Amino acid sequence: MDMVQIDQVRQFNRTVTERVGVLHDHYLGRDRPLGEARLLWEIGEEGQDVRQLRERLALDSGYVSRLLRSLEADGLVTVEPQPRDKRVRTIRLTDAGRAERAVLDGRSDELAGSLLEPLNTAQRARLTAAMAEVERLLTAATVTLDAVDPDHPDAQHCLRSYFAEIQERFETGFDPARSLLPDAGELRPPRGLFLVARLHGEPVGCAGLKLPPGAPAEIKRMWVAPRTRGLGLGRRFLTELETQAAQRGRDVLRLDTNKALAAAIGLYHSSGFQEVAAFNDEPYAHHWFEKRIGTSPFG
Repeated sequence: MDMVQIDQVRQFNRTVTERVGVLHDHYLGRDRPLGEARLLWEIGEEGQDVRQLRERLALDSGYVSRLLRSLEADGLVTVEPQPRDKRVRTIRLTDAGRAERAVLDGRSDELAGSLLEPLNTAQRARLTAAMAEVERLLTAATVTLDAVDPDHPDAQHCLRSYFAEIQERFETGFDPARSLLPDAGELRPPRGLFLVARLHGEPVGCAGLKLPPGAPAEIKRMWVAPRTRGLGLGRRFLTELETQAAQRGRDVLRLDTNKALAAAIGLYHSSGFQEVAAFNDEPYAHHWFEKRIGTSPFG
């Protein structure tokens, strides 16, 4: 890790926390810290599942409970168990909570304006563009990749979303019964693995790796949710699957794709994959790719 970059990140953090006023317990001049104010923003008009709220903000359950008790004591929120499952709790804003959030919104606008006001037009454009880029990169760094069983609910959610998308994008539509879909056993160790990407605890992408004996490794069913495209997840999936295949003694990595997936084809070319002759009878494939990833013989 580059220590110059580490120092820059730390300096950035210090500057931002000082400038936006999060170093004291009266955020935006109200009688509560940033943590409580952020919860009021995140709850929204429809309310939130407490567990999902905790995962989204990556907060300890005990800390969230203390924040909620404080907001309840002030009459700003209600926390109620769901009738079907008492372990699941839903948090909602009261009328007083909505009024408090409206005050916070107004003061947040004033704070944002105070950051921009001293700058000229060109500087404001540079600052807001830089903020958008920082937000995008920080979001990308928040995404986790986890190996899961292909029957896991998050894996199934991603696969259903993937099939629905390619049904719309392929010229001929998509019928899973016609495709050379790997069965779940082919994507479980030791015959393979299946990765799910999660953002704030929600599944936003997947990719599978087949490891057939005596043959090259093969990438299957790589998909990234539209809302997280542009975060580099496709390239991150490729890098991780390449690493996993090499660690298992494979020196060739293969994949096939449909001509409608132009962005994916561009990604494969830029990631070092070369087009090769068809190596399977996948009816939905128009392009076949291969990449040499090591010197070990197939295991």
